[in-house]
Amino acid sequence: MSQSDHSQTGVTRIARRKVRPGHESAYEELVREMFVLMKRHQGFLGADIIPPEPDSSVYQVVVNFGSEGGLAEWDASADRREIFARMRAHAEGEPEHRRLNALEEWFVGPSVPEHTRPPRWKTAVVTWLGIWPLASVILYFLTPLWDRLGLPFLVMTAINVVLIVGAMVYLVAPVLTKLMKGFLVGRPQG
Repeated sequence: MSQSDHSQTGVTRIARRKVRPGHESAYEELVREMFVLMKRHQGFLGADIIPPEPDSSVYQVVVNFGSEGGLAEWDASADRREIFARMRAHAEGEPEHRRLNALEEWFVGPSVPEHTRPPRWKTAVVTWLGIWPLASVILYFLTPLWDRLGLPFLVMTAINVVLIVGAMVYLVAPVLTKLMKGFLVGRPQG
């Protein structure tokens, strides 16, 4: 991995593609095969397939790489060219791609069909599970330091919030989202 790869943040790309009627199973099988191929490439962090809404044939594939370089290496690979060539028989046109940065992903996320979105109360529970212990630890350990330094209340609050938000976005939320995936979206039916 090059030095520039270490300094880059992860990248999430969403591909939307319309599948030909009657080709859904074959397309899904090829997408799962593509995920296996991606695992062989440096920087691959994970991927998910989002099935279409009822009365739609648009699938979405969410792919996560550790860096732009890792994604670019996958895009230029023979593995990708080969699997995409096989997918063309089952899809209408080429996929439309959209990239998200980490913060955008947390708030916006992919355009997920309504029936696969977690209820707001579940999102609130998982968010609370991250923020409450994080805020408790930061406040417990840092408030005495800020008091000794004689910082004004609003300055202390601003520093604490920056630390809590930063830790939540870059450390806690990605881990909790992965750990709580079954709770948030349940298991696929069928």
